[in-house]
Amino acid sequence: MKSPRRIEGACVWDGQEMAVSDRWIIELTRSEIATLDAAVATAKRRGTPWQELTRESFALPGLEERLAAARAELEEGSGMVKLRRIPVERYEPADLKRLWYGLGLHLGSPRFQNARGELMREICDEGAGIGERYGAVETDKGTFLSSYARTLSNGALRFHTDRCDVVGLLCVSQAGSGGVSTLCSSAAVHNRILERRPDLAAVLYQPYHRSRFGEEKGAERLAYPLPIFGQRDGKFTSHYSLTYIEAAELLPDIPKMTAVQREALDMLMAVAKELSFEMTLEPGDIQLLNNHVIYHGRTPFTDDAEAGRQRLLYRLWLAMPNSRALPEDHAVLWGSVAPGALRGGIGQEAMG
Repeated sequence: MKSPRRIEGACVWDGQEMAVSDRWIIELTRSEIATLDAAVATAKRRGTPWQELTRESFALPGLEERLAAARAELEEGSGMVKLRRIPVERYEPADLKRLWYGLGLHLGSPRFQNARGELMREICDEGAGIGERYGAVETDKGTFLSSYARTLSNGALRFHTDRCDVVGLLCVSQAGSGGVSTLCSSAAVHNRILERRPDLAAVLYQPYHRSRFGEEKGAERLAYPLPIFGQRDGKFTSHYSLTYIEAAELLPDIPKMTAVQREALDMLMAVAKELSFEMTLEPGDIQLLNNHVIYHGRTPFTDDAEAGRQRLLYRLWLAMPNSRALPEDHAVLWGSVAPGALRGGIGQEAMG
């Protein structure tokens, strides 16, 4: 392949710089909140469950420019947006889900998040038994949990991306302690590795095996090759989860990573931490992240039930109408690599 090119543009940023920036923060106005209220009230009066909402049945007049700006920031800007001031405390759970899903429909197209066909997932600590429910295997080093199971624990999550153009999290309530979001620009990580170790940057453009373990029906023992980094038409993409790579190595017919592949991943994780910042989601905040240019993680957390502080987020996976074209070899994960395609998410058909 050709030598990797440096990524340019607003998607390249240092965590220290972004921690004090407000360019990616959108404060909803009273009028905009009132528009959301009216849409929720209409859906409730009609008895429409959140899963059956459409853009037409959840009209948001006056928010078009605001949501277009959010889409532009996600794709052409920093790659992240925080919407603030959703009054979560005044909605019943069913209405809050109507609000979030309806808003999501005006941003993009929701995608399935698991083999059970969920379009919205409650992210919280589900306690014991997550491995049995969401995927686990015993190894000589102990129990290996699927990525999905880890998300539904109270443990830390390493830097990763989700299987969609944009992941959105609505914070309903926060934990007693911890549960801080960690964010970094994967494009900045790419450039830093390219500066320091161009040989390792080149390795990250080569395929790593990932396992579908714990994701799609009938595909628990299948794996697919996919590079960590890719570029097409001057735009960058990175799809990364160390858990999927580790899961592939548990399969008997998948080759182990080479020493240089491991070294490249070690450097990626170290640089991601170096360039990251921490951000606490408060109740009523919506975090939107472009997975092509952002890595995200989470610190461990502890709920405090007595104080009413139990971490609960509602998650949407969105395909975006203004998404970038992807390299052809990314079709194995995304299905379509065309710009603006309806892509990502978890397949619902049993694998043959």
